[in-house]
Amino acid sequence: MIRALLTIDDVSSNNTPAIVDYLNGKNIPAIMFMVGQWAENHPAELIYALQHGMIVGNHSYTHPHFSEISFEECKKEIEKNEEVLNKFYEEAGVERKYRPFRFPYGDKGGDNKALIQEYLSQQGFNKVDDTKFGYPFWTEEGHNKDIDTYWTFDFAEYNIRPGSGFGLEDVMKRIYDKEPGTGAPLLADGSCHLLLLHAHDETEAMVPGYYKIFIEELLKNGVEFVKPGFIS
Repeated sequence: MIRALLTIDDVSSNNTPAIVDYLNGKNIPAIMFMVGQWAENHPAELIYALQHGMIVGNHSYTHPHFSEISFEECKKEIEKNEEVLNKFYEEAGVERKYRPFRFPYGDKGGDNKALIQEYLSQQGFNKVDDTKFGYPFWTEEGHNKDIDTYWTFDFAEYNIRPGSGFGLEDVMKRIYDKEPGTGAPLLADGSCHLLLLHAHDETEAMVPGYYKIFIEELLKNGVEFVKPGFIS
């Protein structure tokens, strides 16, 4: 059996409600990570996600590379997004029970990584339960100790853009790749994964319903989607 927790970055977008409806129709729980500046342009879509059962976490306010800004700027990115996210939870009439955080681009801050991890811990951000991953890279890269939410498999569908040379078939190759250059093979029997997908209208324009295509492929291969769990 293959178990997976689905996470979706960069909400909100025009296609966020459709993603939410599809996931709920399949009884697939997910954590969505909000970019505040973008969500302010799509407030109704973000509130829709909250009111329909999605956990929404902090993905910074402007989506910068954290290694390219100062520690103080990193804190401001997180704190401003917290203000926006708390406001959306309040407007949605939903209690905010969990506070996961994900770095944009998976960039953990370079020289400031330790300071940011300490800050996330002090501020009470929640660590997603990763105790069943067991991949060598997970411990070698320190993800097992970090508070932020990293991933074990990236669909990389955000590369599907006009002229990119990267398309639907390339995502499918990643799904079936037994020796990926990064992360862990998705369809290895007995594996446990934290999946990374994105809510991008640009991808939707290129491949309508892209998220359905990928998730249906996983379901066909016996992947069981699990509820988010937290250990801090």
